[in-house]
Amino acid sequence: MTTGLLALGLGAPGAQSAAEPRIDLKVLVVDDGSSPVQAITSQLKSTGIPYTAVDLNSANRPDITAAYLSDTVNGTPRAKFQGVVLPNETPFGAGSAEQTALENYERTYGIPQVDAYTWANPAVGLEYTNQGGYAGPLDGAEAAVTDQGRAGVFGYLDGAVTFEDNDPAVQESYGYAARPRAGYTSLVDVPVPGGSGRASLVGEYTADGRRQLVMTFAYNQYQQQFRLLARGIVEWLTQGVHLGQARNYFAVHVDDVFSPDARWDTERNCTPGDIDCTGGGGQEAPPIRMTAEDARYAAQWQRERGFKLDMVYNAGSGEDWKSENGGTDAFADQLVADRSQYRWINHTYRHPFLGCVQDTSSVPWKCSTDTGGAPQYASRATISAEIRDNYDWGVSKGLPVDRSELVTGEHSALKTLPQQPDDNPNLAGALADNGVRWIASDASRETGQRPAGAALTVPRYPMNVYYNAGTEKEMADEYNWIYTAKADGGSGICENNPASTCMAAPLDTATGYRDYIVPQEARAALGHAISNDPRPHYAHQSNLAEDRVLYPVLDKVLADYRALFADNTPMENLAQSAIGTEFQRRAAWQSAVADGSVTAYRIGKDVTVNAPSGLQIPVTAPEGTTKQSLLSSSPFGTAYAGSRSAWTTPGTLLTALKLTLP
Repeated sequence: MTTGLLALGLGAPGAQSAAEPRIDLKVLVVDDGSSPVQAITSQLKSTGIPYTAVDLNSANRPDITAAYLSDTVNGTPRAKFQGVVLPNETPFGAGSAEQTALENYERTYGIPQVDAYTWANPAVGLEYTNQGGYAGPLDGAEAAVTDQGRAGVFGYLDGAVTFEDNDPAVQESYGYAARPRAGYTSLVDVPVPGGSGRASLVGEYTADGRRQLVMTFAYNQYQQQFRLLARGIVEWLTQGVHLGQARNYFAVHVDDVFSPDARWDTERNCTPGDIDCTGGGGQEAPPIRMTAEDARYAAQWQRERGFKLDMVYNAGSGEDWKSENGGTDAFADQLVADRSQYRWINHTYRHPFLGCVQDTSSVPWKCSTDTGGAPQYASRATISAEIRDNYDWGVSKGLPVDRSELVTGEHSALKTLPQQPDDNPNLAGALADNGVRWIASDASRETGQRPAGAALTVPRYPMNVYYNAGTEKEMADEYNWIYTAKADGGSGICENNPASTCMAAPLDTATGYRDYIVPQEARAALGHAISNDPRPHYAHQSNLAEDRVLYPVLDKVLADYRALFADNTPMENLAQSAIGTEFQRRAAWQSAVADGSVTAYRIGKDVTVNAPSGLQIPVTAPEGTTKQSLLSSSPFGTAYAGSRSAWTTPGTLLTALKLTLP
């Protein structure tokens, strides 16, 4: 065994070279198109880890040979990949030339291998399932991280890894739970259904000078059981040293603060004021607006949960309401008095539609045009005044509002398909007039960040907690209208929309919100939060009024998160500008990786990253890692999930980033 490989702590029986090897910080993915391989690949991409994918289904793929996997650079043996992801333990065939080359490479350089999904058999260190194990559906199974797993790469988890069972009529998971043989250490196990004891679903198998992470259940990238384990899989694969970083994020924007929101009409099944809400003729139901007591509750809720909401406000609408209601506004006064407890975001002064001028003479609306047929748009002066006046009001009240952040009403001025295929051409100038760098967009329409003039968008997830519902009954009634078939009294929208499905029966309006909608919405939001996805979610001030329907969803997200994750893995609650910056850095990083301008490797305990000047570099490394400058060193990164990670640049007077591992 070479001293170089010993210094890396890798272990490599049969190593041929006495030189300290160079291990490039890149992963090899052998892809058969299966969902488990795709899931791990998605985690690599999201984290920012460079990888090379070899498509097993392509006739033009490269052969896996010793030369493909390794070479020599300036006299130093080089392993081109720090880890290998395979669909199973022998995708090239046991004893084949490619399989042999790969196994020799792993032995020589101590390279870990993840078997994305395989069956329980002695070749991976497991007994057959008929030897006290189980093969079959795992829906609803409650797996657990073992003591060995918690002491290692899954130490960021506290709670059970429960397999999803979203539809009792559909098999969602399948796997092989088996008992370990010699050389196998179980990291995640499950009670044997109908049997005794526990059997493994994830474990490390060490044999023949190689290490494999063996996974014996099927999964895809969206299932919670994979999302919980994904971080640990990557940390095992890279031995805790890799480019990229991953965090868990959750932010909630509360739109229309100070504005009243229209109320869903449970008789007409529409919202008065909408162009498609006709009929009626009687007294309209009062709009929904928070009270001073609602404001006091919001502040108390934040303090008790340790979570900060973003108040997305319309000052002009609030001033209008105040003048129409006796000149006083106890709600606004209370919220402003508690201003330091929230983050605040400019939502324009009176929340007008700032895109094309809407022609509402037909349903759906269309853009008004001039005599030449060109769309007519809100002017630059109008957009700029809406931004400026709202910001100035906030400053006058002492709100900690950031000039660079903006949410327009209905995300207007940005393109709105199908009616308005392009941004309002007057938007870019208005944003520049007011120093706006981050403008919110709707993630259900545009998932990615893009330019809007010199600003960048920040996609937000709309929560299925409706702006026009102040009570649980209204929420369930509107949900029924949208998600039940015409035959069951619904709109039939779910029948005609290929992206939707209809419920089997309408919800009980007295209990349906708590029993059905809250778990559904909380699961979706938690899924985003644990997917290294910083996009904020948004609801409305109406959801903090009356029945305060938003809180049960948020409480479940936060409680479920805290039950699953250890204290060393807190949920990141970022401001809009920080979220925008995160996306901006990721895009720049992925571009640099794609064009080959980043090289990174480790030799022993020394990590070197060469990247374009000024590029922020994401790195994850073990506790105790130091960052080098020309004449000194300092602790690297911030602690998260048992590791240290950061966006960083080379130390003082250095052109490359230099880290020293503990």
